[in-house]
Amino acid sequence: MAVKVHVDVVSAEKELFSGLAELVVATAELGEVGILPGHSPLLTRLKPGQVRIQISAQETQVFYISSGLLEVQPRIVTVLADYAENAAHLDEAAAVRAREAALSTWGRCLSNMECAKILAEATAQLQAIDHLRRLSQRLGK
Repeated sequence: MAVKVHVDVVSAEKELFSGLAELVVATAELGEVGILPGHSPLLTRLKPGQVRIQISAQETQVFYISSGLLEVQPRIVTVLADYAENAAHLDEAAAVRAREAALSTWGRCLSNMECAKILAEATAQLQAIDHLRRLSQRLGK
């Protein structure tokens, strides 16, 4: 049996995951971070992106988060997200529409950070959906 670490993923609205994992990968502000059991303590901010939790060689959970914090302690990894959703429950068509709307108004809102935020979040949702799709194909699900 592989060594595991306890992982909690929670948002302002709900708990999305609580259990043991072999590996956690999250989108931090300065790039992706991988957390294995025994990782040094860490506290970092997360940007719109994915949190991937490898439970076993055959099972991985993928979540989209809008932003938040990742805390690593010796025996627990905690993701505190402003908004989070299981990638399997994301609405791909809505994310495509949001990205297209942000891109079409980009010329009119270059000084508007809201446009950039919408674009980043929609793109991150689509990347989470794509990662989950590729993972399912690889595992034959």
